[in-house]
Amino acid sequence: MAPTTQLPHDLPTGSLIGGAWLPAPSTFAVHDPATGDVLAEVADADGATGLAALDAAADAAPAWRAASPRARADVLADVHRTLLARGEEIAALITAEGGKPLAESRAELTYGADYVRWYAEQAVRMGGLTRTAPAGGVRQIVSRRPVGPSLLVTPWNFPLAMATRKIAPALAAGCTVVVKPARLTPLTTMLVAEIVRTTLATHDLPTGVLNVVTGTSASRLTEPLLADRRLRKLSFTGSTDVGRTLLAGASRGILRTSMELGGNAPFLVCDDADLDLAVTSLLQAKMRNSGQTCVAANRIYAQAGIADELTARLTEAFARLRVGPGARDGVEVGPLIEASAVDRMDETVAAALADGARVTTGGDAPRGPGHFFAPTVLADVPADSVVLREEIFGPVAPVTRFGTLDEGIALANDTDAGLVAYAHTRDLSTAMRLADELEAGMIGLNRGMVSDASAPFGGVKMSGLGREGGEAGLEEYLETVYVAM
Repeated sequence: MAPTTQLPHDLPTGSLIGGAWLPAPSTFAVHDPATGDVLAEVADADGATGLAALDAAADAAPAWRAASPRARADVLADVHRTLLARGEEIAALITAEGGKPLAESRAELTYGADYVRWYAEQAVRMGGLTRTAPAGGVRQIVSRRPVGPSLLVTPWNFPLAMATRKIAPALAAGCTVVVKPARLTPLTTMLVAEIVRTTLATHDLPTGVLNVVTGTSASRLTEPLLADRRLRKLSFTGSTDVGRTLLAGASRGILRTSMELGGNAPFLVCDDADLDLAVTSLLQAKMRNSGQTCVAANRIYAQAGIADELTARLTEAFARLRVGPGARDGVEVGPLIEASAVDRMDETVAAALADGARVTTGGDAPRGPGHFFAPTVLADVPADSVVLREEIFGPVAPVTRFGTLDEGIALANDTDAGLVAYAHTRDLSTAMRLADELEAGMIGLNRGMVSDASAPFGGVKMSGLGREGGEAGLEEYLETVYVAM
């Protein structure tokens, strides 16, 4: 079917190699998950194209590394301004290919652009050190330099924010990059790349600084790059299983790696919590992008004293949510990304019911077109239910009771994941204990959102390595050099 969405006039569909968008002999379709319409046909690149992108990144590396911090900052500042100026058309594109409501797409645009602004500011603040050695006679000089050409592999669920969260610190540090967007939502990332390309050209800087390759087979594109000694850095956001495979490939070249992997976030609500605030936070933490986020509240643990009331309030709030195509006015929950995601929600609900849970609202998929699933609350989910062992990645909220705080913390930490944890309490000592004992790289206390461009984003255990955002995000693209004089 022909697309009903008006796409940006300068939306590219090829491979960005050395500052030029090149066509590919084969293409694949990008669909609107709300309608099934084909939005565009984009390049289905092969390994040779990936290596050509790395050629361009390696060729541009000396000039980009030599560019002054101020020059790199000015490029990023101009990109930030352009993103905001084109915010409405970019938000519409995010909604078209990913399905999320327009309000969420606008929020993603603001959030993603903020990373560009933050790293424009950080580009001129890369610290160093000079001092006399304690024993005397030697001056120690410590400096930072760009790690080198970098491969950035981004997920489908935040096609602008996940791209800018990687591209901006890499460029600020002086690294050139090859970006591999997800096959389901490549269009927004490609438009961002075009904005960066034209900005670099305006500043008379090498446009091969940023290269983009798209394809239906991620391994076909990434494996030749991981085997090439010129590549020095890999940043990936996605599932733990894929991250494990990429880490094995990166080990051959001893690459610097940043891995933001899967989550299984607990959301603890204590007996003394403000339940109105807790429900508001749960809607934020669970239902953003229809639950398709790595930081979504996956396991809701309600203390026994408030479990029934919390479940009732959450059920009422979920039942009120308006489901439909993201471009439609008033819609709060858009479609899932593809048909298999709907199937997984059906399987999740069935597994919970088999374990003794009950559905208090939702639990099924409305008739098509589009890949929709009703916002669903599962009550009385046993603590050992299979649905609490894996990331749900959809609009299904399982609620489990716990007794003491010790029990709640133990349940929250009973997972190999450790990306984010949430908790609600009005007791300061309880809050501080939760902050100390929850095993997660990020903790939201009395709030359902933790992400901020100025803060380090990342997890512990099998949820990843390294951090994005904040000062730490820039360090991921820098290596330390020590000179003894």
